[in-house]
Amino acid sequence: MGYSFDLRDVAFLRSSAGADALARLDEWELTAATRLTDVARARSLVGERFAAAVLETGVLRRRARSKLTGADSWLLTDPALQQATATRVAEHRAERLAGRDVHDVTCSIGADAEQLAAVARTCVASDLDPVRLAMAEHNLAARGREVVLVRADALQPATRGTAVVADPARRDDTGRRRWNPAELEPPLDDLLAAYAGRDLVVKAAPGLDFDAVPDEAEVEIVSMSGQVREASLWFGDLAESGVRRRGTVLTGEGAWTITDREPDDCPVIEAGEWIVDPDGAVVRAGLVRQYAVRWGLGQLDPHIAYLTGPRPPAGVRAFRVQAQVRFREKALRALLRSHDVGSAEILVRGVDVDPDALRKRLKLTGSASATVVLTRIGDTATAFLCRAERT
Repeated sequence: MGYSFDLRDVAFLRSSAGADALARLDEWELTAATRLTDVARARSLVGERFAAAVLETGVLRRRARSKLTGADSWLLTDPALQQATATRVAEHRAERLAGRDVHDVTCSIGADAEQLAAVARTCVASDLDPVRLAMAEHNLAARGREVVLVRADALQPATRGTAVVADPARRDDTGRRRWNPAELEPPLDDLLAAYAGRDLVVKAAPGLDFDAVPDEAEVEIVSMSGQVREASLWFGDLAESGVRRRGTVLTGEGAWTITDREPDDCPVIEAGEWIVDPDGAVVRAGLVRQYAVRWGLGQLDPHIAYLTGPRPPAGVRAFRVQAQVRFREKALRALLRSHDVGSAEILVRGVDVDPDALRKRLKLTGSASATVVLTRIGDTATAFLCRAERT
C-alpha cells in the first residue's frame, strides 16, 4: 500500500528543501533496478528521516502523470492516487455542479475539489485524514483554487444548502475492491441518510452492483480513451428527470452521452457490412439497444452487445466483415490461412474461449493481419473475419 506519510513528511515536502529535493529526483531513474542506489542517494540528500517520503512522492508523481494534470507538483499517497478521479473525468462531473455551492465531503488529496472549485460558486472540502487534508491544501493552493478546507466526518454534515459530492473508499485493507454499496466506506445507505433531501452525487466503481442502488438515482457510467473509468450516482435535483441510466464517453474533442430515455426498439438482423462494438460505457450502462437505434444499427443477437449494419458511427473503431464461418477451430484456421492471416486480434462475446490460448492453437503463419470477432448468435458460435478501421 506504499509508504505511510505523516504530517511532518508533508511539512517537509512543502518546504523549499523538500521542493528542491523533489526537483532533483527528476534526473533519477526511480526503477526497481535502481532502488538501492536511489535510497542511498535520497538519504544523502535529505537525511534518513525524510528519504522515504521524498522517494515515494517522486515515484507517485510519475505514476500520476497519466491521470492528474500537473502531476509533477502534487503531494499524494499510494491509496489516494489509486482512488483519485482522473482530471478529465473530474472536470466532466464538475460541469453538472457549475454555479452551485458545493461540499466535497471526502476530498482526500483534492483531485475532485480542484475541478469543483473552478466552476462552483463556493467550494468546501473536508476529510477526516489530517495528512490528506494537508496534501489537499498544498495541491489546491498550487493551482490557485479557493477552497474552504475542514476536517470533518463525511457522515456528520458540516454545511447546509450545498450540493454534496462523496467518494467513498472502494477497497478494503487488503486492496480488494468492494462491489456492494453497503460495503463502501462510508456505506451508500449511510450517506443517503446523512444527506436526506440534499442534492448529492456519489462516485462509485463502474463494477458496482447497480441493482442495489435506489431507483431514484441516475446512474452514469463514464469512459475515457476507450476505458470505462467510473460511475456517478446522482440524487435529488442533480439527477435528470426520467433518466435512470446514462453512458458518457469523453473524447479528445469533447464528450457525448446517451440515456435510457431514448428509444430502444432496434431489430435483430443478420450480419451486414460492419460489426460495431459499442463503447464500454454504453455496454456497462445497459444502453446497447438505444445506441443501436441512434445509429441505425441492429443486434446480431438480442443478448449480445455486438451490433451490425451498413454504416458505423463516425469516429469509432469498427470492423468491416470479410467472411464468416460457424466457429470450429479447424474451420477458423482454414479461413484465416485462406486469407494469408499471420496475426489476429481476437474479440470474444458470449463464447467461452480464451483469445490468447486460441491464437496460439491456430498457429498462424501468413503475412496479413486481421480481426476475428467471435460471438454467439442464438445457439450457434460464429466467427467473423474482419478488417478493423477507424471510421
